[in-house]
Amino acid sequence: MRKKRLASTIFFIFCFAFCFAALYSPSGDWSGHLVKDDGTNYPLNYHFVVNESVLTGTAKSELGEFPIDSGKVGTGGFSFKVTVNGLDINHSGKFYQDSVGLDIELNGAQAHCTLHRNEH
Repeated sequence: MRKKRLASTIFFIFCFAFCFAALYSPSGDWSGHLVKDDGTNYPLNYHFVVNESVLTGTAKSELGEFPIDSGKVGTGGFSFKVTVNGLDINHSGKFYQDSVGLDIELNGAQAHCTLHRNEH
């Protein structure tokens, strides 16, 4: 009887964890603004697709829409690059329940922005 109760408890914990993960999946559409030191505002839009530890999707800005390359997701966060006009723009960050903290690096210069999930 004790083994049956333990198995049932483990099963319900697994189901709860699975539902929680599905509910808060980072996959989807996210948007935000990159504001430079001079006040220039660049709207950014990302479509993330997370499949286990692989991150794919697209990044969209005023320059166009570009594929996400070399995307990885781990327990500490995620990273990927976007190539725009031959320049690799490295991204790294962390998914939160309702936002994404995103660090963007290009030629040694770094910037930070916060993305929010788009409501459909």
